[in-house]
Amino acid sequence: MNFALPRLLQLASPALPVGAYTYSQGLEWAVESGLVHDAASAQVWIAGLLEEGLGRFEAPLVAHLQVAWTAAEHAEVGRLNSEFLASRESSELRAETLQMGYSLRRLLHELDDFAVPPAFDALPEVGFPVGWALAADVWKIPVVDSLTAYLWAWCENQVMAALKAVPLGQAAGQRMLLFLGGRVPGVVQQALALPEEHWSNFAPGLALASSNHETQYSRLFRS
Repeated sequence: MNFALPRLLQLASPALPVGAYTYSQGLEWAVESGLVHDAASAQVWIAGLLEEGLGRFEAPLVAHLQVAWTAAEHAEVGRLNSEFLASRESSELRAETLQMGYSLRRLLHELDDFAVPPAFDALPEVGFPVGWALAADVWKIPVVDSLTAYLWAWCENQVMAALKAVPLGQAAGQRMLLFLGGRVPGVVQQALALPEEHWSNFAPGLALASSNHETQYSRLFRS
């Protein structure tokens, strides 16, 4: 029996205890500043980050991480982990991925029949994408499927943050997820084809939003 699909659903589930729901990745400040103020502007913000942010850096990096785990290229895993941590442009974004990476590493150790490689534990600080890619590799999930789920989980978390921060109704959230879900396959295909020399983490709006969120007076989210 093939358990890849249920394992993938478990990995992408909001029930995964890594604390993703506590972060908005600057969206809360975008609401506070008025840049995001309704369903339409929230959709533009999230879709822009999906296609021009995650799609051009984080997504191809996740795919390369899974390939590196499969090939036992542990030095490459370490390099990509360092690249990702260096790409976090604010203290909140860096703290977010480190906290989620720590929580996922602890969870994987607690799961039955999950053999955590020593190379994973050897990383002094681990970004969340590293643990995700490892779990996808161990559970034999195809890269295209694991990357699709990774992006979907990110979209879902952003939409949930918008529902709370704007605020929006549940129907508006589902309409946004339908729209964003329609964009995910194209982002996945672009990420899988993008050579590393063309990866780009250039998202000044996100960096400014995250930096300003650090001193925002009233906050629901940790980033």
